[in-house]
Amino acid sequence: MKLRALWAAVRELLIVVGIALILSSIVRAFVFQAFYVPSASMEDTLLLEDRIIATKITKPFTEIQRGQIVVFKDPGDWLPEYESNRNTFLHFLSVVGLLPSDAGDDLVKRVIGTQGDTIKCCSENGKIVVNGQELLDEEFIKPGVESNQVEFEITVPKNRIFVMGDNRPDSRDSRFHLETAYGTVPVKNVVGPVQLRIWPFNRFATLGIPDAFKAIPDAQS
Repeated sequence: MKLRALWAAVRELLIVVGIALILSSIVRAFVFQAFYVPSASMEDTLLLEDRIIATKITKPFTEIQRGQIVVFKDPGDWLPEYESNRNTFLHFLSVVGLLPSDAGDDLVKRVIGTQGDTIKCCSENGKIVVNGQELLDEEFIKPGVESNQVEFEITVPKNRIFVMGDNRPDSRDSRFHLETAYGTVPVKNVVGPVQLRIWPFNRFATLGIPDAFKAIPDAQS
């Protein structure tokens, strides 16, 4: 009887764990996903190894907006080759959503422009200009760094976005890939917008769109 009771308890535990893994995988695939920040390119908004939550893009209901922080897949040669240092078990927990996703080929940047936007560097004040309007970025870029270091002027192609890191001198972003589709990222590569910074707990915060982007006019059609 004791053996039978033990087996029943083990079987019940396995069922519960199995259901939890299935639900976690569904949430990860369709609702939201945890990531950790792999670099200093988004300081001080996001620090190295902060944990963040990104909601999944659900077309056609989710529209990427200027000012959002997004997680996206490397559009091609933005990252060096990456080899995970997680063991098989930790990698499995990441795959099913019980641990933040390993960095892999994911990047985290802020959207500066969407399709049709004309982005220029720089104004007489050293600011990025979007659709003729200076982007007053003091609210979110890392204190003490220049707004930009590379001169350019581009119009974002259809179904693409232009991204930059908040820590401009330490971010290899759209500015450094202008030779390929103006450095833009295909919308299809976007995993989703970052909504929360969840770790460490003393830095827990929601991550909305800075007010500076509200002053940017729509692109001229």
